[in-house]
Amino acid sequence: MTKKKILAIKNKYRNSIYLFFIILFAFYLRTFNLNWDNNYYFHPDERAIIMYAAPLKFPVSLDEFLSISSPLNPHFFAYGNFPLYLLKGLGTLLSPLDTTFSEYGGMHIVGRLISATADTVTVAIIFILGSVLFSRRAGLFASLLYALSVFPIQTSHFFAVDTLLTFFMTTTILLLISFIKSPSKKTALAIGILLGFCLATKVSALILLPYVFMSFLIAFFILRKKTKIYSLIFLILILILSCLSVFFITQPYVAIDFSNFFQQTSQQSKMGSDPFVFPYTLQYVGKISYIYELKNIFLYGQGPITSSICLFGLVIALHSFFKKWKKHVLVLFLASYGVGYFLLFGNFAVGWMRYMLPIYPVLVLFGGYLLSQITDLISPKFAKNYLARKSLLLLLLIFLILYPISFLSIYLYPSTRIQASEWINNNIPPGSTIAVEHWDDALPVNEGQKYTHLSLPLYDPDTTSKWNQIDAMLNV
Repeated sequence: MTKKKILAIKNKYRNSIYLFFIILFAFYLRTFNLNWDNNYYFHPDERAIIMYAAPLKFPVSLDEFLSISSPLNPHFFAYGNFPLYLLKGLGTLLSPLDTTFSEYGGMHIVGRLISATADTVTVAIIFILGSVLFSRRAGLFASLLYALSVFPIQTSHFFAVDTLLTFFMTTTILLLISFIKSPSKKTALAIGILLGFCLATKVSALILLPYVFMSFLIAFFILRKKTKIYSLIFLILILILSCLSVFFITQPYVAIDFSNFFQQTSQQSKMGSDPFVFPYTLQYVGKISYIYELKNIFLYGQGPITSSICLFGLVIALHSFFKKWKKHVLVLFLASYGVGYFLLFGNFAVGWMRYMLPIYPVLVLFGGYLLSQITDLISPKFAKNYLARKSLLLLLLIFLILYPISFLSIYLYPSTRIQASEWINNNIPPGSTIAVEHWDDALPVNEGQKYTHLSLPLYDPDTTSKWNQIDAMLNV
């Protein structure tokens, strides 16, 4: 065996060890103090999902299954039904360990474990993508950047389907890239299955459809992969049928209760163009599209250091690869997905940070590419100085880890709403009246029956009668 082969084996073994510890650390960060809110369900989406998932049970007959009033019909389509069934099924499976795992009051722990696990697996998918598109070193850097990104860590501490969606969408992109490289029936089948799970998790995954079409276009009409026309049609049919099968199997009441599905989906879609549609979306009135999303990613989602590495890496990659686009079409395909997703959802009237989670894997992949390029440039200068090389990598790691470690300090203390509740109970006499914004949870979260709560209609349109009403309520 040549020295070159021995070195390659050593590097592969070393990279595997690095990846193992990155994944392990990512899972630790995502499960740190998982029950941080002491079962109070402060996240409204998580609360809604669990409220609709907890009562689910199997119907006793086929007629009951096919009925709109079936106990398996969640009657909730703001998200896909697959996450609800997954949560209920896993909660029931784990209920012998703790009966509350299948009930409201403990099911959120199961949901958060699902969320944390899905996001941790995304770390591994990012490594594979980076290795395929750039190099194993780039894949390692990319997986590290995602493992340490604050927003994925925060989102993993809830069960609101976004980490699950990001895992499915990122894996679908990996399969599309594999299909472009080597089209096959198995890959088309896998793409269809994953796409079905994407759509059954959240309907916003429809954005993947143009990229499915693009992958066929690149494979057969740009890269000229040889195939007969009937074989191409067969591949398309495999993909479509597998996608539809998974979609309807994992949420059958989309078809059975279609009118309810259509009504709820249409209502949710209005948020994309009208921030006045719900009281809780009024905060986005006046949002500056794209600038708002970039600010959130830069300041909160990744932090200035990580986001700068990622965005600069994207610019460098596009500048380097665009001139020879045919040679680097897979990288440009990934970039087009990230940019296209950002342009569509960044233009929404509302700007929940979780809407941008699916592009975080794309960002870190280009960040990993940039870091691998930098190490390639500086390595010759420090090739013989082991201490210098490792010191630079350690310094980089320290800078990257500051943000997530600082963020985790939040979970070392009780939630601020719990702290505020304790202060109220200790300092405000029982029987006092506490004003509350309507569409908000009243404080204190415990022993609230000791107080009278006055709900103020602050989200109503600003009119003279509204303020006169609030003034009268406060002066009672």
